[in-house]
Amino acid sequence: MANELLIDQTTYLEAGTHIGTKIKTPGMKMFIYKIREDGLYLLELGLIDKKIREAAKLLAQYEPKDIVVTASRIYAIAAASKFAEITKSQLIAGRVVPGIFTNPNRGDFMEPGIVLLSDTRNERQAVKEASTTNVPIVALCDTDNWIKFVDLVIPCNNKGRRALALVYFLLAREYLKEKGLIKSNEEFNYKVSDFEAKVEMKAK
Repeated sequence: MANELLIDQTTYLEAGTHIGTKIKTPGMKMFIYKIREDGLYLLELGLIDKKIREAAKLLAQYEPKDIVVTASRIYAIAAASKFAEITKSQLIAGRVVPGIFTNPNRGDFMEPGIVLLSDTRNERQAVKEASTTNVPIVALCDTDNWIKFVDLVIPCNNKGRRALALVYFLLAREYLKEKGLIKSNEEFNYKVSDFEAKVEMKAK
């Protein structure tokens, strides 16, 4: 079925993938389907699923070495690190330093073909650098994220441990399928828990 989800709806819901914040930016309005009684905005599951598919297709058009993934929070770093390991893409964990995409004289200079961001607020330097150099931006965006300069938004809870693990799990699996490296979900030998930060790791 064309409208079948990448993973069952219950898994999406239990991971809290659709649970946003109490803030709604204009750009994220199109992805929100309701507001809960406690004031939290909820993201549309069908759009989350659709955008993960689109992101995987787009990323698969690039060689792994040309994909740079950024992650600033601990939960995102764990998930993005596993994604980078599986897809063999490059990872920037923690702060994105000024000039990393724009100053060839830096020892850590990178020339990405595309960037995948975990949070446009915390990684706004990556947004600035990529947009300056006309590098396409794919970003995990919560209801409170600004999406200016983002070419493809993956609407999701980008702060929760389990939500981040699930999104990066699906992105990695779909990327490998799009690349033809695996033919089915059954060939993807990883679990969502492999993408999760260990419980003893505490966010500051």
